[in-house]
Amino acid sequence: MSKGVLGKKLGMTSLFTSEGILVPITVIQAGPCVVTQIKTEAKDGYNAVQVGFGPKKDAKVNRPEKGHFKKSGGQGFSHLKEFRVEDPDAYTLGQEIRLDLFRVGERVTVTGTTKGRGFSGTIKRHGFHRGPKTHGSHNERPPGSIGCSAWPSRVVKGKKLPGRFGKELRTLHNLEVVDIRIEEHLLLLKGAVPGPTSGLVEIHKRHAG
Repeated sequence: MSKGVLGKKLGMTSLFTSEGILVPITVIQAGPCVVTQIKTEAKDGYNAVQVGFGPKKDAKVNRPEKGHFKKSGGQGFSHLKEFRVEDPDAYTLGQEIRLDLFRVGERVTVTGTTKGRGFSGTIKRHGFHRGPKTHGSHNERPPGSIGCSAWPSRVVKGKKLPGRFGKELRTLHNLEVVDIRIEEHLLLLKGAVPGPTSGLVEIHKRHAG
């Protein structure tokens, strides 16, 4: 079972290690996350906790949401996410999940949505090479031939063609926790994580007890 928190990607920077090595860092505002619902195997068929992240104005919270959030203190949240746990009795409604569940040097799994780049050609989307930019050339950026007319007389499935690029869910494993600043709700991870600045990310523990 895994457990974790929701966060917002603030951007990237770099730090020097004690050995003088420059390390790229992604800064994530992880939390504060509040437990808004507790699910048990007896009632729901599985053990999990639902956490809320990102305050939401009362004017934008509809009546069903207000009834749901009332059980955990009444504060509305923009994002809700379930995390599987082994012991749901260890949690209470309204409990704040802080970054003390992680430790420096630990490896975590991060899930986010990549940047959306709209409709893109094969060079940007798949890394195709361009054609010759010589006199009389009409094949600078088109993908070229996409199949045979005699057989199979169609474009085969999976052919790399222009289309929508980005805005897809991506998961990175084994990202190292470089620093934790609990009071500021900041988590510093080594390397890059998917998504744009201010994008929502999920940080999961690799081994949850």
